[in-house]
Amino acid sequence: QMQLVESGGGLVQAGGSLRLSCAASGSIFRFYAVGWYRQAPGNQRELVARITSDDITNYADTVKGRFTISRDNAKNTVYLQMNSLKPEDTAVYYCMTNIRGIASWGQGTQVTVST
Repeated sequence: QMQLVESGGGLVQAGGSLRLSCAASGSIFRFYAVGWYRQAPGNQRELVARITSDDITNYADTVKGRFTISRDNAKNTVYLQMNSLKPEDTAVYYCMTNIRGIASWGQGTQVTVST
């Protein structure tokens, strides 16, 4: 099973930026789509952004124009650049990939946006 490790979370003021990283344990990672999800207390986990192996991206409407997902296959890493952050972006952010029917999740990284 692929191991995923997220990093880059923290506390930021509204309007600020953060860049999250999702590092994978194996190079096969580059051949599969990766999604960033988030879960706020009391809410269901939701898809924020997704990138395919061909670098096709899609975003939740709530983050379009503010977040950018990208990948560096040489580093087996997927990034989530988050700009113009809002308090409602506060959540634990997870990356996930599904390889041959097996879903792998990272441990999550906390993002807190203060007013």
